[in-house]
Amino acid sequence: MRFERSRKRAAAILVTLALLVTAAVTAEGQAARASHVDSGHAFFPLAGDQTPANSFAIVVGFVGGFVRHNDPVHSEVELAERLRREYPSGVDVETFESYRGEAARKRILLLLAKSRSSKPTSDEKRSARVILYGHSWGGSEAITVARELGKDGVPVLLTVQVDSVSRFFQNDEVIPPNVAEAVNFYQPDGFVHGESTIRAADPGHTKILGNFKFEYKGTPYSCGKYPWWDHYLVKPHTQIECDPKVWRQVENLIREALASGVEPVSTAQTRNGS
Repeated sequence: MRFERSRKRAAAILVTLALLVTAAVTAEGQAARASHVDSGHAFFPLAGDQTPANSFAIVVGFVGGFVRHNDPVHSEVELAERLRREYPSGVDVETFESYRGEAARKRILLLLAKSRSSKPTSDEKRSARVILYGHSWGGSEAITVARELGKDGVPVLLTVQVDSVSRFFQNDEVIPPNVAEAVNFYQPDGFVHGESTIRAADPGHTKILGNFKFEYKGTPYSCGKYPWWDHYLVKPHTQIECDPKVWRQVENLIREALASGVEPVSTAQTRNGS
């Protein structure tokens, strides 16, 4: 067990170094694209922000690495935009950078408070309908935020991890008991690759829908809109992020959770990466 923890810690350090190298290049590329995105974090409240807290759901996505929360190239952002268009009321959909988990948590608590000017009550927390998803460091951040919401007394309907990479002092493998359902999509290749197995801290409270492997060996690089450095530095890790098969499944699970609030499992049985 001690060896396994040391191995994972060493792997996290190596992955961090790789992502930092990618980030150095990313910063230059994002500056060049700055005219296409805003300079601050944008929130997307419901019309008038007047809907009672317990009548709507909150969906929060976390982008990976040092990607901007609103970079339209990335699948996490594209999914959020589709959900906003198709759920113009009753659902608040937002995206955050992978290192802004605390800001996301505070935003969720603010949205849960019926008055929107004070902290949510115990009843408002218990009736919360929260869905969290993310890629890479964003997947790990989703689980960290879920864990913090558990300390706040807020349940989470669903967490979705896509090639989740644990940050320092985070644990993206164990799903906290305030999460009703969780699912993990990963690929095993390349220097940067995701967590292969997630498990419930308490199986009596959390249902693991599955750990679904995707492989891209021999697959032509298809992420044409993504920055060139992703192709050379983290190719398989990027392939799963831009794979429409993966994100259709992510979207289906989120839609099922939004529709039922409890049982987003009907499509999980067929998830085999094909």
